[in-house]
Amino acid sequence: MTDSDAPPLCPHCAKPDFLCVCDAVEPIDNRVALLILQHPLEQDRLLGTARLTKHALKNADLKIGLSWPSLAKVLGREADPSQWAVLHLGATHAKDLPGEREVIVLDKKGEPLPDQDRALTGLRGIVIFDGSWAQAKTLWWRNPWVLKAKRLALNPKKPSLYGALRREPRREALSTLEAAGLALSRLEKRPEIETALRKDFAAMLDKYRAALASGAVTPPAPARKGGQPRRRATKAAAAK
Repeated sequence: MTDSDAPPLCPHCAKPDFLCVCDAVEPIDNRVALLILQHPLEQDRLLGTARLTKHALKNADLKIGLSWPSLAKVLGREADPSQWAVLHLGATHAKDLPGEREVIVLDKKGEPLPDQDRALTGLRGIVIFDGSWAQAKTLWWRNPWVLKAKRLALNPKKPSLYGALRREPRREALSTLEAAGLALSRLEKRPEIETALRKDFAAMLDKYRAALASGAVTPPAPARKGGQPRRRATKAAAAK
């Protein structure tokens, strides 16, 4: 198939028509800003959710690249990273987090801070990395300004809607869209944010399953025997 034969892609989610759900999306006016940093080699575009997440939130930015000199430069406006949080790239697992909370602030050693409510007060935005685990680590280390931000871990009560469509290394693994919905809904105390984003995601996955059933798309090849499935950073609730 040549480029001219390829189906047109939605300008919002960059997906073909048989997967696009943008017409049914009602963008949410979120108070806490969202910044998605996507690795340029991120290739999982068919089931990826970064662009759909940006489309579903009015106060969201998606940037593709490897490094930026500061948070202000990537946003194109004044911003203090100490007033932002980044989904933590640490070894913390959900079983090590306070069970009653789904959004936890960690210290530099990856341990939950004692006064969670105070630590979450005044956050103006969150940063999420979109890509494989290795790609997310690259983004983390090539952007030292993220070390000035607070570190968030997610401890979701609900499993990812991906289900059997994608194998994940941890039970708490989430898509970029699900991670954003969970974090923002808890920070703003607006559960409807998570509900709306998960509804959009479910609609996209329903379309994907229908495409699989009709033969419009083929399922991804399984991991080789003894090999590891591809892992994605933003689907680890305590991401690393």
